Amino acid sequence: MPSNVATYSADPAARSALVTVALVGAEFGWGSSGKLSAVLSALRDRSAPPLRFVGLASGLGRPLLAEHTVDDWYDLPDDPGRLAPTVREIVRSQGVRAAVVVLDGAAATALLAVGVPTVFVDSLPFLWSEGDRAALPLDATVYCAQKSVELPPECMDVLADAPGLRWVEAVIARPRASESERGAGRSTGRPYRRALVSLGGLRAPRLGDPAHYPRLVVPAALEALAAHGVEEVHIAGNLPGDLAGRLIDASVAPPRTTTGPLGHGAFLDRLDDCDVLLTSPGLTTLLEAGDLNVPTVCLPPQNLSQIFNGRYHSQALKAPLRVLWPKYVLAEDDALALRSEGEDHALELIYGAIGAAAQGDHRQAVSHTLRDGVLEALRRSAGVDDWGALTTAVGTGGAAQVADALLGVLGPTDRLSRPA
Repeated sequence: MPSNVATYSADPAARSALVTVALVGAEFGWGSSGKLSAVLSALRDRSAPPLRFVGLASGLGRPLLAEHTVDDWYDLPDDPGRLAPTVREIVRSQGVRAAVVVLDGAAATALLAVGVPTVFVDSLPFLWSEGDRAALPLDATVYCAQKSVELPPECMDVLADAPGLRWVEAVIARPRASESERGAGRSTGRPYRRALVSLGGLRAPRLGDPAHYPRLVVPAALEALAAHGVEEVHIAGNLPGDLAGRLIDASVAPPRTTTGPLGHGAFLDRLDDCDVLLTSPGLTTLLEAGDLNVPTVCLPPQNLSQIFNGRYHSQALKAPLRVLWPKYVLAEDDALALRSEGEDHALELIYGAIGAAAQGDHRQAVSHTLRDGVLEALRRSAGVDDWGALTTAVGTGGAAQVADALLGVLGPTDRLSRPA
């Protein structure tokens, strides 16, 4: 059995009256857990059967789910041969009746194999090609693919074989503030005064040293923000240890610079209160910023999906608002050319290029180039009128749609039976 790493157990008699749903997020970054958090919030707003939640994997993103009641958390083994029996035992011991899985194809497949009806959330459908087919749970009970501003034909060919395919809008948490209250304290002038820097995806599998990316990007971003007149900045994300603090050079950073991870609700509050966001282009963060109409600049991509996300963001806003790696570090088209062989091949190139830049003789030159790129993007941002264009293009009702899919899978509670 996996280690039970956190327990919030209810009274056993009360637990027996609840319908147990398993939650799984990919061990890649915080985006999948942010989506789970949004779905759980949507379930609270519905007339649902009494539900109880247990979590599998999602180790990186568990802090984002702290505001929700999850009875037990289980780690899953890295060894593929141990995954199926581990999942089977969790399902048996916890009485799991259904599951919501975000981007973890292996976990979804294991749950389906033991008879658990599974809603799979795919927020990156544009990414897939024939080389990824084997890793996708195309036989999921409901395969919720998130809408995108562009869908390459190769991904459509793969998803056509998902019988439970259902297109959903952006799976994001809706702000607690009303439409009229969002960004009420945000300055409309330039330069910006309060900034948020967000870095996610730094603990992805096969990444190697998660410090390489922030060593190159954080000093460059801080120097550019200070040059643009920013006085206050907070650095958030899943950075290793106290790395962010060690990367702050007081001589060039904005005068009030703080660091530290933020829970999902706290992140949205901080996002709504800032004048500008600088972020590694994770899709959930870009969509949430768009929903709050926050000016956003994309930092250089950390992985394959972020190349697409940054391009889609600039395309929707009709302005070049993303910072590119120097060509001698990474040529994006080289990474995209490897996509037909599967995402892993492209990731190997991207991670290797960032690692080489962080450890090479040209590290300082790379950082200076990135600083100039951030500063130029900040200046160009003054010409953008509608910061919500990307989010508007894909809609914001995805969390509710996934919640409804789960409730549809569960059906009337008196007809539910435990999986074998």
